[in-house]
Amino acid sequence: MVGIGPGAPEDLSGRALEALRQAEVIVGYRPYIRLLEGVLSPEQEVIGSGMRQELERARLAVDLACSGRRVAVVSSGDAGVYGMAGPVLELLGKSGGRDRVEFQVVPGITAASAAAALLGAPLMHDFAVISLSDLLTPWEVILQRIEAAAKGDFVIVFYNPRSKKRVNQIGEAREVILKYRRPDTPVGIVTSVGRPGQMLVISDLNGFLSQEINMHSLVVVGNSRSYVRDGFLITPRGYRL
Repeated sequence: MVGIGPGAPEDLSGRALEALRQAEVIVGYRPYIRLLEGVLSPEQEVIGSGMRQELERARLAVDLACSGRRVAVVSSGDAGVYGMAGPVLELLGKSGGRDRVEFQVVPGITAASAAAALLGAPLMHDFAVISLSDLLTPWEVILQRIEAAAKGDFVIVFYNPRSKKRVNQIGEAREVILKYRRPDTPVGIVTSVGRPGQMLVISDLNGFLSQEINMHSLVVVGNSRSYVRDGFLITPRGYRL
C-alpha cells in the first residue's frame, strides 16, 4: 500500500518512490496513476480503474499478490487515511492470503497536512478529520461526529465537503459548529492541494459557504482560539510567547 502524497512529485517520499520502482504491478484509481507519470517504468504493468471501484481494485491486488506478483496499490495522500490499506488488509484476512503475502503500508503526506502547511499553522493543537461523504457512513453518524468535535473545541478538517450531487452537507455541518463557535471563527479552504489549479482561501464561519468548494477541496475550521495574522491561519498551542 503506497501513499503518494497530495499530488506534486516533490511530495512523494523516497520510501514510496522505492516501493513503486520495485513493484511489478501498479494498481490504482486512474487519476492517481496519472499523477505518477514520469515515475513508473514502461516495463511495469499498470492497472487503473474508476471511481467507486475500490473493492474491485482490492480484490485484484490480493489475487495478484497471492499469485506471487509484487503489487503496489496506490492511494493519494496516505494509504491508511481514507485510502486502500483498509479494504486490502481486510480482504487478505478473509481470503487467508495474509499467511502468503507480505503486507506493508508506505505512508504518505496527507491532504490535511499539505493543506495545513499552505494555510500556515492551523493544526498546532488537537484536531479532528471528518469526511462529509455519506456513501459509506450514514449522515446521522457523521452529524454526531461533527457535534462531538465542535463541542470539544477541536480544529476540524473536512474531507469531501461537496460534490455535484451532495451539496447541502457542508451547510448542515456549519450550522452544527455555529452552536459552539463564533461566526468570525477562521476557516481555510484549499482546493486541489499540490496539483494544477491549486487554490487557497481564508474566510470565516459566517461567510465561507460563498467560496468555491468542491470534491477536491479541504475545509479547515479553526477552534475557539484560532486566528488569522499576516495571511496565515494559526491555532496557538499555548506557549508563552
